[in-house]
Amino acid sequence: MYSVTDPATGELIEELANTTDEEVRAAIDRVHRGYSSWRRRPVAERAEIVLRAAELFSERAEDLAAIMTLEMGKRINEGLGEVGVVVDIFEYYANNGPALLADEPLALKSGKAAIAKEPIGALLGVMPWNFPCYQVARFVAPNLVLGNTILLKHASICPRSAAAIEEILHDAGVPEDAYVNVFASSKQIPWVLADPRIKGVSLTGSEQAGISVAAEAGKNLKRCVLELGGSDPLIVLDTDDMDETVKATATARMRNCGQSCNAPKRMIVMADIYEEFVDRLTKRVAEYYVPGDPADPATTLPPLASIAAADEVAAQVETAVRQGATLRTGGNRIGPGAYLEATVLTDVTPEMNAYYEEIFGPVVMVFRAETEDEAIAIANDSPFGLGASVFGTDPDRGRRVADRIEAGMVYLNKSGGSVADLPFGGIKRSGMGRELGPLGIEEFMNKKAIRL
Repeated sequence: MYSVTDPATGELIEELANTTDEEVRAAIDRVHRGYSSWRRRPVAERAEIVLRAAELFSERAEDLAAIMTLEMGKRINEGLGEVGVVVDIFEYYANNGPALLADEPLALKSGKAAIAKEPIGALLGVMPWNFPCYQVARFVAPNLVLGNTILLKHASICPRSAAAIEEILHDAGVPEDAYVNVFASSKQIPWVLADPRIKGVSLTGSEQAGISVAAEAGKNLKRCVLELGGSDPLIVLDTDDMDETVKATATARMRNCGQSCNAPKRMIVMADIYEEFVDRLTKRVAEYYVPGDPADPATTLPPLASIAAADEVAAQVETAVRQGATLRTGGNRIGPGAYLEATVLTDVTPEMNAYYEEIFGPVVMVFRAETEDEAIAIANDSPFGLGASVFGTDPDRGRRVADRIEAGMVYLNKSGGSVADLPFGGIKRSGMGRELGPLGIEEFMNKKAIRL
């Protein structure tokens, strides 16, 4: 059931009924019919509407941030920052979409050809709770410019975010049959994907959800984009400012209370600076990240998105310690609400569950590496391959290490993040496909070859 529960207190605010099977089928029919007219509107006109959506997201930023704070505990300042990225994404595709969709000429051995870039139809989006506006934006903005229509199923704890996004898009001029929000259940997704009127699906979520959706998409020959979990490594080769490096790495890990797929979750530090790094990181995590009200701009550590999520992360930490990991600080649940102390773990080995798991919360794991080769080996020893970071004073060395890391994205002297014009996505069990940047508009595109 869709509901709003304040994770800071555990108080149930609102419950909403799921969309019925009949209503979901009617929504599919709407976006299918809406595609016929939306795709035929000039791309410049679609881009103008998407640009207007960017303006409305900016105008309503405070309201959207407040909704995210209530629904999933996001710090109010981080909510405002998230809406800022949403505005960037809509502006990027509004401003660059027409050029990205222009015919691509081909010079053949005999004669000429062109690649026409066209939409494919109505798409299903299955979105997560950790970035309620951003995740929707990176799927929706490029596809609306391209001419596809959207059936959107948001996370069950984010109904107000889902409704607010739909309202903004319709107010901007997106036809009501080109974007339809449904409070669907996970049990309805298989037959939605089986419907021939739905041409593809984009899911951001857990590894298990991705496996399930990919199986249904494959069975029904539907295009599929998956952005799943991550356990991103951050390698510290050396530093000429330890305090700044510790601050940057801690900030990256604790952003969104550690609930980011592409946050650096495994810090891999060279042996000669390992002890100093761990000592300073532990001190910063213990002293700076103090639980508080997520609606207060001064708060540094908000609750997790739900009490169940906080309990799960606390159990992962407890298991790691029981299996032999060293708890440097934190690890305790704080109530009422979904709070967990910011945590640092060291001495995690491959025999422990935490070594290969994704810990989706305010927990830092730090590993020691004696050599550059060992650091790379630890980084790649993961079922995930979303992003990675390399910190160091020598750019050539940093690039050399980056080239050997198995991931969809690598950042040098920067820790993850996301920007509108840079492709986002991973390999291995972190998913398939790309969003954002010039590649993000191509996933649900018909690249039609026309021989002239």
